Order: sequence, then C-alpha cells, then structure tokens
Amino acid sequence: MTEHPRVTIRSGAVEGRWRDGVAAFLGIPYAAPPFGANRMAPPRPVEAWDGTRDAGRMGPTVPKGDYPPQYQPLFPEVVVPGEDCLNVNVWTPDPGAAGLPVLVWIHGGSFMNGSNSVAEYDGTAFARDGVVCVAVNYRLAAEGFLFLDDSAEAGVANLGLQDQVAALEWVRDNISAFGGDPDRVTVAGESAGAMSVTTLTAMPSARGLFGRAITQSGAWAHTLTPELGRTVGRLLAEALGVPATREAIAAVPLPRLVQVASDLVVEVQTAPDPQKWGSIAMSLLPFAPVVDGTLLPEHPLEAARAGRTAPVDLLTGWNRDEARLFLVAAGTIDLVDEPTLLGGAAAYGLGPDGVAAYREARPGASPGDLMAALVTDWFFGVPALRYAEARVTAGTGTSWVYRFDHPEPGVNGGLGACHGVEIPFVFGTADHESTRTRIGPPSAAVTEAAHGAWTAFVTRGNPGWDAYDLDRRITGLIAEKAQGVPDPNRSDRLLWEGVR
Repeated sequence: MTEHPRVTIRSGAVEGRWRDGVAAFLGIPYAAPPFGANRMAPPRPVEAWDGTRDAGRMGPTVPKGDYPPQYQPLFPEVVVPGEDCLNVNVWTPDPGAAGLPVLVWIHGGSFMNGSNSVAEYDGTAFARDGVVCVAVNYRLAAEGFLFLDDSAEAGVANLGLQDQVAALEWVRDNISAFGGDPDRVTVAGESAGAMSVTTLTAMPSARGLFGRAITQSGAWAHTLTPELGRTVGRLLAEALGVPATREAIAAVPLPRLVQVASDLVVEVQTAPDPQKWGSIAMSLLPFAPVVDGTLLPEHPLEAARAGRTAPVDLLTGWNRDEARLFLVAAGTIDLVDEPTLLGGAAAYGLGPDGVAAYREARPGASPGDLMAALVTDWFFGVPALRYAEARVTAGTGTSWVYRFDHPEPGVNGGLGACHGVEIPFVFGTADHESTRTRIGPPSAAVTEAAHGAWTAFVTRGNPGWDAYDLDRRITGLIAEKAQGVPDPNRSDRLLWEGVR
C-alpha cells in the first residue's frame, strides 16, 4: 500500500492520502471556478490538468457568510480560501476495487452556510464499511439561489442545484476510478441538503444519476414560488442599493454581497416581518430552490403526488426535538407563555384544541416545550410524512421513514434531539470535539444504530425495518438501537390532517 494513493479521472491524475486505512482524495474540482466570466452562470466543465494534482487537503469553500450568532457555537464553520470551490471530497476503502456502493453527501446550512470541509462530514466510517463516500460543495445564498425576472428564461435559476447535478454527473463519470459503482449511487442530505435531495427527485436533469435517496430533517415544504423568489431578489437589491437585475447585483463586490445576503438571513431567522417576507417568515429560508418551470418544472410534492418524481428508493427522517435548536439557542424557550403558545400555534394552523392535544400527550411540558414540539412537526415531521405518503400512493419507489430520538434535553443543555444533532452519529464522527456542545457525550450504541441504518440502506437498500405504507406506517425509531414501530406519531399526525 503506497502512502499516497493515485488515481486517474477524466480531468487528470489526483493523489490522495491513506488515513486510518481509508484513501481520502480531497478538494477535487468537479466544475470550473464560478468567478469572472463564470460568475452567476451555470457550472462550466473543469479544464484538464497536466501532471498529478495534490488531493491531500480540503479544497476551497464557496463564498458564504456566518451563521446567525446564536448558532455559531453549535455549528463551527470552515473557510478555505481559493477559487476552485466547486469541489468534492472522496473517501474510499480501496481505489483498486470495483462495484462498491456510493454515498453522495449534500450538506445543510439554510442554503447559506456549510461546506464539505466540516469535520463531522468526514466519510472515513462509511469507507470502512465498504462505501465510497463523496461530499459536495455547491454555491450558496445569492450566488446559488438568486431568482429574478429573467432567471428562468436565461437558464440561471437554481444555480446551486445545477452545481449539485454537475457533481452527480462527475460521480457518474469518475467514481469507478475510486472503486465505486455509478449504478449504485445514493444521494443524501440534511436540512437544506435534504431539501435539495427532495428537489433533485423532481428535476429532469437529475434523472438516472442516483438510484436511492436519503432526506434527513428537510423535505419539500420550503421550495419557493417564483413570486417569493422575486421578492427575495428585490429585497436583496434594495439592501444593496442597486437595481434588481443580475448585472447590477453581480457588479457588487463579492464580500459586500455575501455580507448583505447574510444579514437578510439573520433578519428572517431572528425578527422576520410577515408583511415584508410573506410565508418566508415561517419557513425562515429566503434563499432556497425556486419552482422556475424549467430546471424545476413543478413543486416536488405535487410531482410526487402525480407520480412524476424519480422512481428511486427513499429513506426519510427527522429528529424528535428539531425545533428546540431554534428556541434553546436563542434563549427564548422559557419566555414562551400561554398566550404566545396559542398565538404561535394559530399561525401554524392549530387552534386551542390542537394545543390541548399536544399538552395531553406531553404531561408536565412547559409552553416552550409544546411550542418546540408543534413547530418540529410543522417544519420537519409532517412534510417528511406527506412526501412518503405521496410516493406510496403514487407507487413511486419504496419509502422508509424514521425518527431520531437521542439525546434527552437534559444531556445537551436543553437541546435534546434537536436539528442537526444526528449527523455526527450518522457519520461516526461523534467523538470529534467540534460536535460536543450540540450533541453532548458521544454514544457508541447510537452511532452503531444511526450509522448502521444508513449504511444498510446504501449497501443493501433496506435500513433494517419495514417499508412505510398507509396501513401500519412503520417508522424506525433510532436511539441506542433502531427499531421499527407502527405509527408512533399517530396522535400528532392526525392533528395536522388538512392543515399541513
């Protein structure tokens, strides 16, 4: 075994590193740098290089701002300067192998933050289990999701999604050089990454590029209409003090554009004005996929209900306490009183009887606890179920559903099984110190259950419990073990019928 494994892909030779028995190839460009003439344009092909390219360290990250202040201690960001930011990281157990299953990871971060260089996304554990793991960078915020009057006609809508498709095409064309099978690709994502994966299933340009999909903590619900997309574009232009045209916005110095876009996200996620932002005040995502009519012809849920999504197998899940992240990190969960709870529930479509049902199912819960529970269902749980239900009804692929239930709130400062807590367990990186504030102490049993379920789905097409149907509604509950349970969210689920 050589210290520096070398493979040859279509654009040239790359040299990685052996680490812990796994060959890691980092920062490989899958598209040309999105700057200069390529700025705010569809991804361009990579220029081939002579000699051997060093793939021993993380590649550049895309332009992005900071998380809102309350989340920064919980989600450490990585910034790597450089222009080759449309890159992938690849971990493989054996570059000389053939036919290995492939997992392509699309990171989250509100379509505003994150990268494939985040420590907890290290794919070593998947590679040890015989999976070639690929982590993708894609353009974020205005660079990736700016939508203006001409976006659809000019073919420049949803550039971040176009990047993801280009990365999947790169996998199709090159993954065999790393031992992977291009016909055994699972695409997975969390939060904004999961919303991306759901959207990819409804995009004609992504057809045939993957055979399985995993969506964790994010589904169809936050795809924007063209009207909402144009509203965000107009508000961004107003904040920049320029006309709402692509040329004017692209002429703004990139650091200022990144900062102003970041400021808009902070506004939406801390003190949104519904009169200004419309339904984005509830979704909290001003930059997101837009139903542009071409790249994304229709809303992903409508496509699923009509049987027009890709016929791939799906594993979809959410965390038991998702919304505690937003209330605990902001220090507001204990400030929620009964009038605030009732008013908030009404905004999400639940009346006093619905609140009473949540309270009856959670004896001793505070108003803040109840608010977190119902927002969790509105934002994450119910959309995941609706997508699975639509696929079952349409007969599109097979779907499995799960809920991640670790830890209890007392273990990690009140966060519980909040948004983003499961990924270190899925990737087997829960021992990394950067995750400690969010997840609490690592648990080998939880890692075995979560990582094992994903690995089983990627390699064998079954996470370890029965597929979802509309009779038993088997749901995998993941904590110290993974166990299929019939309809564990029944009482809450029924409250949202006809509402969400």
